[in-house]
Amino acid sequence: MKNFVVIVLVLFLSVSCKKELVKQPKGLIEREKMIDIMYDLSLLEAIKYQNPLSLDSSDTSQKRFVWQKYKVDSLQFAQSNIYYAADYEGYKEMFDEIAKRLEKNQKVADSLAKIDEKKAAKEKKNKEKISGQAHKTDKAKLVKVNVDSIRRTMQMKKTIQK
Repeated sequence: MKNFVVIVLVLFLSVSCKKELVKQPKGLIEREKMIDIMYDLSLLEAIKYQNPLSLDSSDTSQKRFVWQKYKVDSLQFAQSNIYYAADYEGYKEMFDEIAKRLEKNQKVADSLAKIDEKKAAKEKKNKEKISGQAHKTDKAKLVKVNVDSIRRTMQMKKTIQK
């Protein structure tokens, strides 16, 4: 009886320690392609979170675009996602890679935004400068007109007094 319990225990442990919990699906998406898909889906979610009105309420059309872009379907993605998620460490590595890409692209976007801000500030300063010059020119014209009218008035007074 002891031997039977030991054999059953050894079999149970060997079966329960099996590495592959989920069978590999038929149309498994390659790891790198899966990371690209998950990256694009993360961007879509970020856009939807930042500005809910920017994307339609039916997010299937945006996801459908991603499926078409990578030539996969939603079922294939779901099965591949379950397969990769079964390996916690590998799945975490995938998300770490996605996070690095997002951070890198955020830095690029931030630097482009700063360049745009500097450009806009420079244009505004140029407009103010041009506007200020136009204002000075208008003042000079007014002064000239006033001086001319004063001269005419003085000439008229002289002619009247004669």
